[in-house]
Amino acid sequence: MSYSVHSMSAYVTFGEVPKGDWEHPNMRRSDLVQHKEKENGRIGRTSQIVFGERQHLLRVLDSLEGTQLPIARMQQERRTLEELIHARTRELNQINTAWDEKIGLVLSAEAKPEMLEKLTKQAPEEDFYLLRLISEHPRANAKTLARLAKHPYGAIRENVARHPNADAHTLSYLSRDKTQPLWYLVAFNPNTPSPLQRKLRDRLKRLGDNQPSN
Repeated sequence: MSYSVHSMSAYVTFGEVPKGDWEHPNMRRSDLVQHKEKENGRIGRTSQIVFGERQHLLRVLDSLEGTQLPIARMQQERRTLEELIHARTRELNQINTAWDEKIGLVLSAEAKPEMLEKLTKQAPEEDFYLLRLISEHPRANAKTLARLAKHPYGAIRENVARHPNADAHTLSYLSRDKTQPLWYLVAFNPNTPSPLQRKLRDRLKRLGDNQPSN
């Protein structure tokens, strides 16, 4: 049984070299547990978490099929893994219908700014993975980035703060973020208004001056 994977060669984010494999090149283990929205002590299951689980299960399936096992055990474990993989695919589609297709659209070389804006507007807040991809897409326009600047996931706001298409209003808004030091990224974005840029760089210089010397 074969499973489709996402090609990561469709675009390069902000000059980075695209990596192989089938998961997002910037995805880290910490991303699976970041931004914990606890309800009764449990973490909200965003698309970032569910997609990560599916990728791990696919790797286990690959490993299983590459080893020698008794036929009965191989069939049983393969069936169990495939059921778990399908369950997570269904869960992704419950978060955002036709999830894999939408990811494919974002990664397509034909992705247009208007399409990225439409996908952003349609996506539910908990679709962290799709929205994160859009937030670092080189064709995301200022309107889309302004919308994403208000997303609760910190990694998305970080991408917007460093994005070359973010406009002055969005960057000014992010410089006032109280939850994380986005002002540092805003200070070096060329679209940041000059007065704000000087203010933020002076702030950075003062922080450096206050660091104890070795």
